[in-house]
Amino acid sequence: MARKHSFFALALVAGMAAQIPAQAQVGAAVTADLGTTGAGLHLVVPMESTLNGRFGANYLQHDFDKRSGQVDYKLDGKLATFDVLFDWYVMSGSSFHLTGGLVYNGTKFKATAVPGPDGKFSFNGNTYTTANLGVLKGDVSFRRAAPYLGIGWGNALAPNSRWNFIADIGAIFQGRPKVNLIPLGCTTSNTVCGKLATDVAAEEVRLAEDVSDFKVYPVLRAAISYSF
Repeated sequence: MARKHSFFALALVAGMAAQIPAQAQVGAAVTADLGTTGAGLHLVVPMESTLNGRFGANYLQHDFDKRSGQVDYKLDGKLATFDVLFDWYVMSGSSFHLTGGLVYNGTKFKATAVPGPDGKFSFNGNTYTTANLGVLKGDVSFRRAAPYLGIGWGNALAPNSRWNFIADIGAIFQGRPKVNLIPLGCTTSNTVCGKLATDVAAEEVRLAEDVSDFKVYPVLRAAISYSF
C-alpha cells in the first residue's frame, strides 16, 4: 500500500513538472533540509516568475514516552512525509514567500503499554495483571493526505547566487490520530478476555484524545540550496 501511494505521489509530481509553462524561468535547484520534519531533500522548479514548486521527502525517527489515564506507553515512531508545495513570492525579487500544498503523511508510531511496578494495568476503571493480559501493543497513525500552510524566507532560484539559504515556518494539518490497540496473550476465561476487549476499546479512545496535540504538527525547517 505504501508503495502504491509513493508511486501516486511521484506521478503527481511528474505531471505537475510537465505542465511548467515555457515562459517560466529556466533552471532548478536542490535543497538539503533539517528541522522538525527531520532530514529532507527537495527539488525546486520555477512555475511562474513569482511561483516555485517544491517537491521532496523528509524522514525523522522519533521515540518518546506518554502517559494516558493510568497507563504508560512507549511510542516508537517514524515521521515520513512527501511534500508537494508551492512557494509564492508576494513581491518580485523578495525573499519572503507564502507556502501552501499537500503532504503525503506516512507518520506512524508503534505503541507498547508498560505495566506498573506491581505488574498491573488499569483500563477503563478495571485492573488486569500481565499474567492474564499478556502484552498490549498497537499503533498510532494519521490521515495520509495532509494540507500544509506556512511562510518562509529565501529563494532557491535566486538569480544572483547558486547557493542560498531558506527558512520555513508552518504547520501540517494531519487531523485526529487513529489508535489501534491489541492485547496479545489473554490466558484467563472468555468472560474476562471479552471484558478486556471492551476496556481496551475505551483505552483506544482515551489514548487518541491524549495524543491529539499532534493534529496540527508544527514545521520549523532550514535548508541550503544549490541551483543549476
